[in-house]
Amino acid sequence: NISAELGILSLRLGTSLMMFHNGLDKLADPEGFSTFVVAKYLAFLPQPLLWTYGAIAAELVCPILLALGILARPSAAALLGTMSFAVLFHLNDTGLEGFPLAVVEKHQYGFETSALYAGIFLFFLLAGPGKLSLGGNAKK
Repeated sequence: NISAELGILSLRLGTSLMMFHNGLDKLADPEGFSTFVVAKYLAFLPQPLLWTYGAIAAELVCPILLALGILARPSAAALLGTMSFAVLFHLNDTGLEGFPLAVVEKHQYGFETSALYAGIFLFFLLAGPGKLSLGGNAKK
């Protein structure tokens, strides 16, 4: 089904492009992210700067691999991990904000974007990259 494969391809490419930007954003100030996000809201993680650089690496390398469809499932797993921590950060910061029925001032829940990313990466972890990928024809 070519239309389904084109949909999977566009989801894979669009999500990868946006996630790569997420990694660039962290790379611009790793110390700040480490101090004001990881150490403050994810205090159970030792060595916040090390975790920050791990997230940066995942968010810069894995989207490229996912976009190409090479090592797509491990890349999706790594990105699902970073987004799971992002959801946890947002829940620690703002809570559920009346989810699922509240209309919040910012028009979206703080954890909403991270949760959407996590759902997309879970899809690629389970389903793989699709046939329109460099790894799509590999035997399962």
